[in-house]
Amino acid sequence: MRYRLPAPVRSLVNELTKLPSIGPRSAERLAYYLMKSPKEEALNLAATIREAKEKISSCVLCGGLADSEKCYICSSDSRDKKTLCIVENPQDIAAIEESGYMGIYHVLMGSLSPLDGVTPDDLRISELVERIKTEQFDEIILALDPNVEGEATAIYLKDILKSFNLKITQLAYGIPMGGNLEYADGMTLSKALEGRRVY
Repeated sequence: MRYRLPAPVRSLVNELTKLPSIGPRSAERLAYYLMKSPKEEALNLAATIREAKEKISSCVLCGGLADSEKCYICSSDSRDKKTLCIVENPQDIAAIEESGYMGIYHVLMGSLSPLDGVTPDDLRISELVERIKTEQFDEIILALDPNVEGEATAIYLKDILKSFNLKITQLAYGIPMGGNLEYADGMTLSKALEGRRVY
């Protein structure tokens, strides 16, 4: 007879498998870890998750994570409010911030994916159009994932934004710093050639 975990632990494993990249075996390992850790440590984790869920919401302007009505980026007077960077998800903001970018953001909350049933109505595109109508931007940067869904979303956005006569740019794709040409695939090299710059 196969060993059965106690019902509360099975429930914990089930909840953990709902996290991204956590399969049943990883969920079991995490559950065992939490069960053998000091009770205070596990309860602190639970309390921290609860606090984050209760205190964090979406910024009313950009859609990023915020602990008040507006996030710290949208509230800042030191940001370049004329440059708008469009990203797919809130975690993309952290990645762009590492580059030293000083503009502001708009989070779509996903990308177009007809096969998964994600249409323009499911994304924050109408909010984007409204922002462009009411705020004064000099440049729109499309910082979307370099995959089929990201490319489809970029094409769709370029089409609906062209009537605003704005400078629309897109992140360059290509060979990463420190990478070797011999290991790059054909699509990456093709994008690198398309995005080559003049010296």
